Amino acid sequence: MRAPVADVSSVSLRVRLTLWYGSALGLIIVMFAGVLYVVMDNGMRERVDRSLEETADVAVRALEQRRVGRFFQFQDLVDQFPELAVIDKSYQIFSPAGIITIQSPNVSRRNVPLSRRALEGALEGRSVFESAEAPGEPPIRLLSVPIVYEGSLSILQIGTSLQGVEEALHRLLLTLLVTGPLALSAALVGGWFLAGRALQPVEAITRAAQRIAAGDLTQRLSVSPSPDEIGRLAQTFNDMIARLETSFRQIQRFSADASHELRTPLTVMKGEAELALRRPRTAEDYRMVLESSLEEIDRMARIVDELLFLSRADLGEIRMEQLPVKLDVLIEDIHRQATVLGQDRDVEVIVKKMEPATVTGDELRLRELVLNLVDNAVKYSHPGGVVEIEVVRDKTVRVSVSDKGIGIPAELQPRIFDPFYRTDEARAHAKEGTGLGLAISKWIAEAHHGRIEVQSSSGQGARFTVVLPLSPAVDRLVGRPDPSPD
Repeated sequence: MRAPVADVSSVSLRVRLTLWYGSALGLIIVMFAGVLYVVMDNGMRERVDRSLEETADVAVRALEQRRVGRFFQFQDLVDQFPELAVIDKSYQIFSPAGIITIQSPNVSRRNVPLSRRALEGALEGRSVFESAEAPGEPPIRLLSVPIVYEGSLSILQIGTSLQGVEEALHRLLLTLLVTGPLALSAALVGGWFLAGRALQPVEAITRAAQRIAAGDLTQRLSVSPSPDEIGRLAQTFNDMIARLETSFRQIQRFSADASHELRTPLTVMKGEAELALRRPRTAEDYRMVLESSLEEIDRMARIVDELLFLSRADLGEIRMEQLPVKLDVLIEDIHRQATVLGQDRDVEVIVKKMEPATVTGDELRLRELVLNLVDNAVKYSHPGGVVEIEVVRDKTVRVSVSDKGIGIPAELQPRIFDPFYRTDEARAHAKEGTGLGLAISKWIAEAHHGRIEVQSSSGQGARFTVVLPLSPAVDRLVGRPDPSPD
C-alpha cells in the first residue's frame, strides 16, 4: 500500500513561509559555499603558480650568468647565488636526455623524474605546469622551464608542496560545513519569528471575519498607519464590511417596508370581507366590497411589478434601447396626461420653458421617469397649486419639475431615492403612494448616463431636475457654426 501523502494546503501559511524561506536560504548558502570554495581553491593555486614563476625567473637569471656544468653541486651554486636558496622550493636541472645535472637537497626524498609532457614542452620552448603526488607524501606543484645557453638546452624544474593549500582548503570546508547549518538554523528561527509577526494582522482579520460570520457586522480592523500590503488589506476589508453592513440594513429596511406596504392592502381586504360576511347584505354592499378589494389588488399588483422591475434592474436584465428621443415632443405628451392628473387634485400643470433637445435612450423609460416626477409633484401639491415643467439645453439637457407642495426636509433628502422610503408628511398627505417611483426614476436616469438632483425645504415645495447628456449627433450639429449668407 502507498503511504498517505500530506496535503500541502493543510500546512499553515507560517510553516510554508518558513520552509520556503529556509529552502531558498539553504540553496543560497550551498551555492555561496561552493563558489567560495572554488574561488579560494583557484586563487590559492594561482598564487602558488605565480610564486613558482617568480622563483623560476630568479633562478634562470642566476643560472644564465654562469655556465652550468654537468653534476655541478647545488650548494656551490647557492654559495655564488644566494637568491636560489628558497626554503619552500626544490630545484632540479635536467639535460635533454632527462639526466639530473643539478639538484637541491630536498628533492632526493621525493624522487620526482622529468615527465614526458615537461620534456616535450621544453623542446618546444615553453614552460609547463603540472602536479605530482608520491605515495605517503603531500602533492607538489611543478614548473619546468627550458634554459638555452650557448646553444645548449637545460631544463629547470622548480617544485613546491601543496600541503599548505590542501590544509587551508580543508579548514575552509570544515568551517563551511559547521557554520552553514548553524546559519541556516538561525535563519529558520528568525524566519519563523518574522513570519509570525507579519501574519499577526492576517490572524486579526481571520478573527474579525469569524465574528462577522456569526452576524456581527459592526466589527472593524485597526488599520496600520503605514501604507503596506497588510494595511491596504485591512482598509479594503473594512470598506467591504461597511458596504455589506449598509447593504444588509437596506435589505432589512426594504423587507420591512415591503411587508408593511403589502400588509396594508391585505388587512383592508380582509377587514372588509369579514365585515361583509358578518350578516346578509344587499348586492350593492357586496359590489362596494368587491370594488374596494379590486383597488387594493391593483395596488399590490403595482407594487409587485415595480419590485420586479427593480430586481431585474439590479441583475442587469433590463435592456435599454439606444435611439434618438426628442424630449420636447415627449414632454408635450406627458403634459397632456399630467393635466388630467392635476384636474382630480385641483393642481395646474404648465410648461414654463421648452427648448428643443434630443437625447439617446429608451423613450418608454424616459417617459416613465418624467411621468413619475410629475405625478409626485401633483400628488404632494396643495389644492390650487401649480406644477411647472422646464426643459433647458446647454452642454446637457436639464428637465425640471417644480411644485409648491409639502416639500422635503434637507436631512431626509438623501433617503428619498431608497425603495419604499416615504417621509411622514408624504404618508399623511397621500396614502396611495408606494415609495418606489423615485427609486425607479433614479435607476432610469443613471441607465441613461444622467442623474437626478433635488432642491427642497420643508413646506416650501420641491424641484427635481434630471440631467441627461445630449445626443452625440445633435450635439455636433448644435456646435456647428451657421453657414455664411455669402
